[in-house]
Amino acid sequence: MSLRPRPIFRVLCFAAALLAAATVGRAGEFLAGFDDLPVMPGLAPVKEAGIVFDTPAGRIVEGYAAGAVERAAVWRFYAKTLPQLGWTKKSQKEFRREGEKLTIDFKGKDGALTVRFTLSPKNAAGRNR
Repeated sequence: MSLRPRPIFRVLCFAAALLAAATVGRAGEFLAGFDDLPVMPGLAPVKEAGIVFDTPAGRIVEGYAAGAVERAAVWRFYAKTLPQLGWTKKSQKEFRREGEKLTIDFKGKDGALTVRFTLSPKNAAGRNR
């Protein structure tokens, strides 16, 4: 009997290594267009769905992430994570930092959510005070 690994074993090991690499690669992922907005585990960025542009009042960024998560879990994650990044919670769905306002909104139901993140100047045209 040969002690060489069977081809199926090699394929399974290779597949497991790829899966582990993909999982590690997603850890610490940030939403495109934002300097340091982490993507919550369970959410994935929605590619090419956001906008980024600068205005005289400051930058405006909109990005989306979707996944099989619940709103309450999203709120808990960002309520815990964003203050560590310098954001101050102003309301259930609004955070502020250095003249900018970050708003978090939802579309869909728990288990099939799309989360919209909107960054805008805090005092654009006298609004958002």
